[in-house]
Parts: sequence; C-alpha cells; structure tokens
Amino acid sequence: MHELKDTIGSTGASTMAGPRTLRQQSMDADFVVVGGGLSGVCAAITAARQGVRTILVQDRPVLGGNASSEVRLWVLGATSHMGNNNRWAREGGVIDELLVENMWRNPEGNAIVLDSILLEWTLRESNITLLLNTAVDSAETRHEDGRILGVSAFCSQNQIRYNITAPLFCDASGDGILGFLAGAAFRVGAESRAEFGELLAPETEDHSLLGHSLYFYTRDTGRPVKYVPPAFALKDITAIPRFRELRVTDSGCRLWWLEYGGARDTVYETEEIKYELWKVAYGVWNYIKNSGEFPEAETLTLEWMGTIPGKRESRRFEGDYMLTQQDVIEQRHHDDAVSFGGWAVDLHPPDGVYSSQPGCTQWHSKGVYTIPYRTMYSRNVPNLFLTGRILSASHIAFGSTRVMATCAHNAQAVGMAAALCKKEQLLPRDLIEPAHMQCLQQALLAHGQHIPGLRLQDPNDKVRSANITASSTLRLAELAPSGEWEILSQSVALLMPLTVGVVPRFTLSVRAKVTTQLHCELWIGSREGNTTPDVKLDAMILALNQGEQDGVIAFSATMPQAAHVFVVLHGNEDVSVALSTEQVTGILTLAQKMNKAVAKSTVQSPPEGVGVDTFAFWLPTRRPHARNLAMRFEPALNLFDPENVRNGIARPWSSVNAWLPAKNDSKSTLKLTWDKPQSICEIVIGFDTDFDHPMESVLMGHPERVMPACVTAFEVRAGDIVLTHVEENHQTRYTLNLAELITTDELTLTILGHGDAIPAIFEIRCY
Repeated sequence: MHELKDTIGSTGASTMAGPRTLRQQSMDADFVVVGGGLSGVCAAITAARQGVRTILVQDRPVLGGNASSEVRLWVLGATSHMGNNNRWAREGGVIDELLVENMWRNPEGNAIVLDSILLEWTLRESNITLLLNTAVDSAETRHEDGRILGVSAFCSQNQIRYNITAPLFCDASGDGILGFLAGAAFRVGAESRAEFGELLAPETEDHSLLGHSLYFYTRDTGRPVKYVPPAFALKDITAIPRFRELRVTDSGCRLWWLEYGGARDTVYETEEIKYELWKVAYGVWNYIKNSGEFPEAETLTLEWMGTIPGKRESRRFEGDYMLTQQDVIEQRHHDDAVSFGGWAVDLHPPDGVYSSQPGCTQWHSKGVYTIPYRTMYSRNVPNLFLTGRILSASHIAFGSTRVMATCAHNAQAVGMAAALCKKEQLLPRDLIEPAHMQCLQQALLAHGQHIPGLRLQDPNDKVRSANITASSTLRLAELAPSGEWEILSQSVALLMPLTVGVVPRFTLSVRAKVTTQLHCELWIGSREGNTTPDVKLDAMILALNQGEQDGVIAFSATMPQAAHVFVVLHGNEDVSVALSTEQVTGILTLAQKMNKAVAKSTVQSPPEGVGVDTFAFWLPTRRPHARNLAMRFEPALNLFDPENVRNGIARPWSSVNAWLPAKNDSKSTLKLTWDKPQSICEIVIGFDTDFDHPMESVLMGHPERVMPACVTAFEVRAGDIVLTHVEENHQTRYTLNLAELITTDELTLTILGHGDAIPAIFEIRCY
C-alpha cells in the first residue's frame, strides 16, 4: 500500500480518506472593507489611492451589489432621476468616475458592462487585494474595548479560509455582518415618533421595514413565443392590488414595486422572501404573456430573471450621531459634514406588492442635505467604520440615505478617513477634532467630493498665487433663438446665476394669439445652493398685442447675494415663446411638471403635521429634447471669468463657478503665469460632465456618451514644452502626474475639442 497524501498542485492521481480541515491563509492589511457593492468599492478605491493597503472582501462573484448584473437596480442619488429640485446634484469623486465611464462605454445600459467597469477600476489599484465569493463569518475582538482584531472569511470557490488582520475595518456589507459579529450596536424597524421627534414616524416603534425587490427582463424575438409558467408561479393576479398598472413594456427597475418582505425578518428569512418574489415575478410575466390582455406580448420571451433580490433595509447601526427626518427635510448644518444626500424620504408599505397602499410615499426636501461624519463609525466598536445602507440613521432618514449613489459618496468619506487614521495613527472617532475634520473635508474636496457649503482652500495649490488670463471669456448677451416655439401650456422658468446688485433686463420673443397678459416673476431659493424658488423678489405683467413681438422684462429688484434665480413665465395658452438650442453651463430652462413619484402632482402637498414642506417641482427636460428659453440679457451676463477656476467649487452652486470662452473662440486657451518659477509635479483639471445628469447607470439607456460642455481633447504646455496631449477625454477630472519635477513660470491649457455646448473648466490646480 502506498501512503496517501494531498497532492493538489502535482501530477498524477491520488486518493485521500478521513477528516481534514480547510486550507488556511493569513493576510494583513491597513484597512479591510467587508462588502463589495458600490459603497465598498468606492471606500476601497479611495483609501487605496492614498497609499492604504486595502483588502476588499465580497461574498458575491461580481462587484456592485444591487447595481450589479445579479440584481440590476439603477444607481440613484441626490438627482432623483431629475425628479426633484436638486440641480447639479450628482455625486462626485469615485462614484462620479464610475457613472461617467459607464455613460461613455455603455449608453445602452448593459448591466454586464457596468460589472466590468467596477472590476477594472478595482483591479487597477495596486493597493487593493480583492477576494470575491468570500464571506466573512467570524470576528475576533479585544475584550477591553471591543476593537476588532481580525476576521475570518471563507471562499466558496477555492475552499480557502482567510484569516485577516488590520487596525481598521469597514462594514459595507448591507446587512452589517461584520458589525453584527463584532457586537456593534444596531437597530431594526421604525423608531417611535417620540424618540427623535420625527413627525413621519409611527406613534409607537414597530418592525416596519422596506422590503426586497426582484426583476425580470424580456426580449422581442420577432416571432410568436409560447410561455409555460413554472408550477410555483402566482396564479391569481388579483392578489396584487396594482396588477392593472402592469404594462407590457415593464421590465427591470420599472418593476421596482414587485417588493416583498418588509413585514418579515429581512436577514434570516431572506431566502423565503426570495421564493415569494420568484412566485410573484413569474406570475406577473405569466399574466402579461398568457392573459390575453397584452396581445403585443406575443413575440416576447423572458430573457432574464433575477436570482437574488435587491435588499433595501435590514440592520441600521448606531454611530455617535443618528441622522433623522429633521436633518433631511430641514437641511440642518453639521460642522463635520463630509457628504450629502438628496433622494426623497421614500417609505414603502411593509406588505409590498400585496399592499393596497401606493408602492411608495416620497417626501422631498427643498434641496440637498449634508451628512455628518459621526454617522459613519460605530459608537461602541472603536475601529469600525460604517457605510452603505447601514449608516447611522433613523428608519425615516434611512428612507433617503439608502440609495446607492448617496451610499457610495458616503463611502468615499470613509475611505479618506481611513487614510487619515493610518497616517496619524488615529481611530475613527478621533477625526471629529476640528483640525482633523478640516483635513478630512479638504482632502475629500481635493479628490472630487462635493460637500455643500464648503470650498476647497488648499494652501499647497500653486494656482492660488498665479496670474490667470484667457484667450477670451464669454459675455452672454443672448441665448439665440433656434426657430422653434413652445406654447406656454405650463409655467416655465429660466434658471440662471446672478451676482449681487442690479438684475439685468430680459428680452424674449413671444407670439400672442390674442391681446393678453403674461405674468412674470423673479424668485430665488431661501437657502444657499437651493434651487427651489420659495422667495419672490419681484413681479411684473407684460401687456401683449396679437402677433409676434419682443417682451421686455425689467424687474426693479436687486440681488441680495449671488444665487441662482428663476425668471418665471406663468402659463398662458394664448402665448408662445421662442426657444434656443444653446446650452450654457449653470443655466437651465425648467417647467412646473408632473412628478409621478409625488402624488402625481406638480406640487408636493403633504398632509398637515408631518414636518414636510409644500412646494412646486420645477424640472428640466432631458436631452435631446431639452431647450432653453431664447432670451437677450442687458447688460450681458459677466459670470464666466477665468478666476472661477480657483474659487474652490467645482460645479454650479449659487454661481457658474467655471471659466467659459467666448462662443466664437475656436482655440480657447487658459494661461497661468507666476512672477517667479514654480516647481510642479502634478496638475489637476476639472471639466463639465453635467452634474445635473443623473446617469442612473443600468437599464436606463441614454442618447449621449459625452456631455455637451465636456472638453474632449486638450493640451497642457509649460512654455514651449508639451506636458500632455489628450485626444480623448470624457471624465470630470484629469490628473497629470509628471514623471519628473518641472520648473516653469507659465502653464497653458489649450482646448482642442469639446461637445456641442460651449466648453467649461471648473478648476485647475498645480502642486
């Protein structure tokens, strides 16, 4: 008899018998992120780029979580599908990179392509070790203070157990598996109204949760297709009270309301919830296919059915601060703000698809709200960061913070915080100290994060001391008419930034069917950065004769501060206005449109006593159908100065905050000069990728790959030396890291290509 040995990795056959243990592998890192959804990916990438050795542990075969091809949920955030008043509110930083890249590569909305982008972005970071198909199932903590010493995780594919140690950990797992194992304080269900004074909360605490959803896709084969449902499919479609709302065109995220499980345990009963959702989803498709109500479904086939549901809510963990309804709706200030949100407080009935109530109830704030850092670490496990949907928030506030783009933006704050903790040998709570917090906020702003109300003020940026000149600067005298006209069947407004002082005179071309009047008003938001018009500055009436004519709007008000204003034209079906196809950064035409998510109304009208404001929704039209009001300005708008590139704000926010060249400048240049030569090794440039575009990623096909004002080709020179020549750009930020330090007293950026609109530069920084 031969002695039998484990010969894995050798040639030949062998046999083994008897009990044995799994192969063990020990690993160590500076930072361990558990969970590879968008939050975990963005936290890991942010930390890794700061030199933090990071292990990313994901229990699924792909990255992306609910955004992955396994679930295929759209990536939502503060823009709310352009369905609220949050203009230019798309999240920045790594999540912006991913969404912009997906838009460029994947305008069709193919979920597999998004998978590959997430994997590529992760694998190209040398400081990240990625463990896919690997589930954390135990944690070792220090008895004295509860600090996590290490975790153990099992990979189902290679049958290796990983024992991982690190000084810092982050739970981005969705259900909070690491926090749960480590003993971190958490909550499940809705708090009582009295606990936080939330008027949307129930009188007494209860188990109400948001449930899971599961979707399917269909494909038109061009020929009749028979469908035989599985035996477990729902047979009585009337069990779904909303079944009459089903449409043959519904698939993917448009079936978000196929939801179930909010009245059950969404952790321990998640498999049972999944089986019920399969029953519902297959039953819905059977009804569409075989009921006879949808003859256009004859040639459709079932292309894809979700295999795991998208989870909304389970455990929520406790930090040093819990975000509440008031923080969201009242947009409360936080000194430790590191991120922002803007999705509605979006609550669903616990019975989901079987409920007779609406699938969701959404209540919006008047603008975006800031999210404090104190919600992003455990209050009782000292080295545990929290991110994703387990953020420290009440059930009501969670209704807003839970969406993926918001979660990912929060996660970037966590990743940067981990880098500062490593550098300074600190624990997460230590960063609350004002000097550390300022460092964290400024580091985030420098890497693309938007924190409402804060400006980047980097003393190391050499552009701060430069003289800035341009080949030309836009002085906007008009949005030129395109020859198109629109009847004022609804109220419309030109949203535009103005500086302190006299309001310009506005002239528009109008056609009146009869002698009539056009009511015009000037509004601003009551809070810095808000684009909800709730403060009226002035009003006037234009007397119109029958026929085509100029309408001159001359308000007598003055601007109390720099802000975006609404020049409102109230609806009058006897009046048509000229339109313009010109698009200019920081300027939009909006209409008081129906928002189907909010009581099918143009106005948010909450019941009395729920702590939510009443206001109108002013919404843009998406390209390619978007148009501006054609309008002349006297004097011309002087808002687009080169000085804007160093004002510390890299998106429209109470102003344009960008340099735009003149319309006829065919080779636009921006020049930086210094009185003394400067040593430079890094140059950062910020472009306009239209932060008002939500870029929801999967399932939402888009007609454009590059945003209209984005610089697509450019060159940077130091004197006569070409430092970089870029022939294709579509990203928001470009960073040039020079192989060698250069010394120069002059840098020139030349725009060589751009989209259909006037190009815009938000920032230039040099180090």
